[in-house]
Amino acid sequence: MLHVKLASYYTQEGAFVKLLENIFFMEKFPLGRTYCSRRDKEGAERVKTGKILWLAAWLAAFLLWPGPPQELAMTGGATTVELEEGEPPLVALTFDDGPRNSTTGRLLDGLALREVPATFFLVGNRIEGSEELIRRMAADGHQIGIHTFEHVVVSDLSRKDFDLQVGKTRALLAEILGDGEFWLRPPYGLFDSSVRKWADCPIILWSVDPEDWKDKDVDRIVAAVVEHVKDGDIILMHDIFDTSVDAALRVVDNLLSEGYCFVTVEQLMEERQVEPAEGTVFRALPPKGEDGKSSGS
Repeated sequence: MLHVKLASYYTQEGAFVKLLENIFFMEKFPLGRTYCSRRDKEGAERVKTGKILWLAAWLAAFLLWPGPPQELAMTGGATTVELEEGEPPLVALTFDDGPRNSTTGRLLDGLALREVPATFFLVGNRIEGSEELIRRMAADGHQIGIHTFEHVVVSDLSRKDFDLQVGKTRALLAEILGDGEFWLRPPYGLFDSSVRKWADCPIILWSVDPEDWKDKDVDRIVAAVVEHVKDGDIILMHDIFDTSVDAALRVVDNLLSEGYCFVTVEQLMEERQVEPAEGTVFRALPPKGEDGKSSGS
């Protein structure tokens, strides 16, 4: 189901000119774009707006401007109108190796502005000192998973060491967020039959890897994703590099303009009617086949 949404804006902490930049001049919100947002498990909300709606949003913000220049923020309370339209292609954007307060925080800002959810696989020994950032991830509708405690090759581990690397990270996340399902992405994508048996959760790999850690070339990274992505793909990136954050937000802008809808990995499974079985390895979830389901391996 397609929704038309008139976003409401207010200003806080910055220059009012930021409003103009974000609405009109930056790639984030070119006029007439189709947007897609899936912020929670209740399903999809696609956002489509044209020049008149964006002009109305700008005028409303201007008229309600409370005083001294402040920075743009987005609020709820949007008006929605249901329209009939076919299902959009889905893609899951995922990030490894964080959290890192500076880069991950900036990434969360950019994703929030675009109303795009992602999936973050966190390294346990980087959690301390980033608790508020992780709470914000969850509050913003992102999925959070495990990337071991010390970014080790899990297929090399004994059962005891595996439980330490995964279990300790899971316990830290549960302490911050409460009990929940924190799925596993093994570092380097390496796993074996023992890992599948011990994981106690789905194992999430990827189908699109721009190798954003290599040369940190933003243009190359963006091209490596947008030229190869397709419906149902899981994109691998890293939120610990400034260049990766820049590239990720450009990828989002490009794919939104092409009609893609961003979802978490869990939401992608729900949409494709796939059971997230323990020990099952997922690289992508292509469009539904004749049986109405996609599958992992």
